[in-house]
Amino acid sequence: MSILRLDQLHPIVSGNKWYKLRYYIEEVLHSSAHTIASFGGPYSNHLVALAFAAQENKLKSVGYVRANQNEPLTPSLQEAIAYGMDLEFIGRTQFQETKNELLQRNKREAHLSTYFIDEGGYGAIGAKGAATILSVQDTSSFDTIICAVGTGTMLAGLINGAAPNQEIIGVPILKNEISLAQEIEALVINKQTPWSLLHEFHHGGYAKTSPALFQCMNELWNTEQIPTDRVYTGKLIFAVNELIQTHFFKPNSKVLIIHSGGLQGNRSLPKGTLVF
Repeated sequence: MSILRLDQLHPIVSGNKWYKLRYYIEEVLHSSAHTIASFGGPYSNHLVALAFAAQENKLKSVGYVRANQNEPLTPSLQEAIAYGMDLEFIGRTQFQETKNELLQRNKREAHLSTYFIDEGGYGAIGAKGAATILSVQDTSSFDTIICAVGTGTMLAGLINGAAPNQEIIGVPILKNEISLAQEIEALVINKQTPWSLLHEFHHGGYAKTSPALFQCMNELWNTEQIPTDRVYTGKLIFAVNELIQTHFFKPNSKVLIIHSGGLQGNRSLPKGTLVF
């Protein structure tokens, strides 16, 4: 087992966010747009990373938040504001509908001054960036690559960037996400790469947790000093531990775990839950 520490790549544009955003930012800089907008929850790693990346590239940014105007600002949203992001609160019940309307309008009106990115960087451009994760160093000797899955953008990129001998495994962090496989398939170019999703490690659904999850995260910190988050990478490490116990991986195989970065979700936890 080896862990690719994308969380150490950049302190703010953490982990896979750097890769998923790189070509979006490049496209905006070559367009007529001067504002970049996207979507996320109150503890969104994606929105914080986008706010910083936009500021660095002298672009304005807007975050459409899955929350209500009258709710207290989370530390993550405060950080996004500090990087110059304007926030629009569109609630929870109409979030998906409003998001889809804005994205469709953006497709119809190509010369808008605002460039929209789907939630989590989902899309062919995001997957193109995620495919370059495997070029950080030589990863061709690994038989299996495993990562956490939110929108599936990174997983699709890993599938597209994989060597011929590699299998890609995703650990979805959402419950009952029946359309996820189709959404990933829509971004896959490398049809020969075998890939699969293991749906049994979501701990109840998005941002849901369990005592066993926190124990796993704390044990990893105590033994390796590697921080994980409650939403994505904690569940990934928990899954890997369970898969080892059940002899899921082939004997003598080399497994690469992708640490996709982003610890914003931990800010919602009571002090003392995690030891790091």
